[in-house]
Amino acid sequence: MAPTYSSNDSSDATASGHPYEALTPDVVLDALAALGLYGDGRLTALNSYENRVYQVHLEDRSAVVVKFYRPGRWTEAQIDEEHAFSLELTTAEVPAVAPLALNGATLHRHAGFEFSVSPYRGGRAPELDDFEVLEWVGRFLARIHAVGATRPFVARPALNLQTFGIDSRDWLLGHEMVPLDVQREWEKACNEAFELIEATALGKSSAGHGLKPLRLHGDVHPGNILWTPTDRPGGGPHFVDLDDARTGFAVQDLWMLLSGDRRERTSQLSGLLDGYEQFKSFDRRELVLIEPLRTLRLIHYSAWLARRWRDPIFPINFPWFGSSDYWKGQIQMLQDQCESMAEEPLSA
Repeated sequence: MAPTYSSNDSSDATASGHPYEALTPDVVLDALAALGLYGDGRLTALNSYENRVYQVHLEDRSAVVVKFYRPGRWTEAQIDEEHAFSLELTTAEVPAVAPLALNGATLHRHAGFEFSVSPYRGGRAPELDDFEVLEWVGRFLARIHAVGATRPFVARPALNLQTFGIDSRDWLLGHEMVPLDVQREWEKACNEAFELIEATALGKSSAGHGLKPLRLHGDVHPGNILWTPTDRPGGGPHFVDLDDARTGFAVQDLWMLLSGDRRERTSQLSGLLDGYEQFKSFDRRELVLIEPLRTLRLIHYSAWLARRWRDPIFPINFPWFGSSDYWKGQIQMLQDQCESMAEEPLSA
């Protein structure tokens, strides 16, 4: 799935043009040169829809990754919190990739863009059908959460029914993004799902459930874990892209690594928790949140696509979005999710 966006995110959908149209290769190289980093001319766009991210080879034969933040998505304070969290993780020897401090700062500005520079790390997606890999990933997720539990985010938002579900529904309806022929049925399916989610710790009465939120990576899917051979120094998983870090429950950083049928997901969850609980306890009451979180992400994803539609790469890469058939499919998936939320949660 696609990355997430902040509830205070300004929309691209109302813009006459798009800011990234001005982000040319020369602008990227000039931004780095202003920090004393000189490219040798080789620049590769990396896979990122939300921001613009480039691998740049430097004249000293090293390479860096430069990320230009989507204008209007996060405030400066929210980006600073992301950077501070990633630096806390690296200080605690958690293999997360943090931005470099250059000229005394990790967040920089050039030509109207905010950007950061990180060291380049290679790797491939982890083999999540391997129990040892799952256990290894689980151990490091626990270490991320141990750091995340030491203090709260102040500026970055929480992941809950309001920010991911209600705000997304209301934006889509308010901007008339859902075709009229399916709008009523889609809204009804959303509302039925929200009624079920409201009764969980993701609803307004979350404090009554006794679960403890913490700072999260927020978007732990296989694409955000770089795996390097374990027979090399520092081998194993490296966690990248804390752009979606926010407050939530620990299970958010686990469930997107689960796939397949119920038996397969149960086995994968067991592997993750076997590793996780070597470093940190896991409250199994959170497992009931897996399907509600999946449901919220489904709605949030539609709003994310709609908000980004003025960005030229979105119509190119998501040409199927927005049709009546798309929304009919969403209705069916929401109805299926209501059934899944009524089932017994996974156990491990």
